[in-house]
Amino acid sequence: MSEQGSATRSGTPRTRRARAASDAAAPKTPTTPRTPGTRRTPGTPPGGQPWTAGELAAVRGELEEQAQELRGEIDSAEASWTALQRDAGEGAGDDQADAGSKTFEREHELSLANNSRDLLAQVERALGRLADGTYGVCESCSRPIAKARLQAFPRATLCVACKQREERR
Repeated sequence: MSEQGSATRSGTPRTRRARAASDAAAPKTPTTPRTPGTRRTPGTPPGGQPWTAGELAAVRGELEEQAQELRGEIDSAEASWTALQRDAGEGAGDDQADAGSKTFEREHELSLANNSRDLLAQVERALGRLADGTYGVCESCSRPIAKARLQAFPRATLCVACKQREERR
């Protein structure tokens, strides 16, 4: 057999039928049967560790802290934007470069505020999902989102497979 492992002794590639047969013969990972009406803890993949109350409280605290910071950033950016708007009328004698710089600054502040608003909406959505018990459940396929993914990105609403499928589109 070749070093690639996917070729037969004659050196020809394995057929789909041969691969399917060998895949079917491979041992399956046992699944834990679920009783009807029972519910897994949010974000717990089958066989994974469930979220503890302390972990969920830590996630909630982190998200609330992020929300507070984002609200501060939005207020700051809006105050800066308002000040730049007010100063726009004072530039009657400005040349084109000054006018362009002021326009760029206004657009930049507006963009920062909009980005912060988008992040705040994601954080508030995650907090809402925590409150209603759907945190850690993929919005697309309704399967649990891996705990490690949520620990790395607590605002995640899609499992890795659904997120990859969404990004390919």
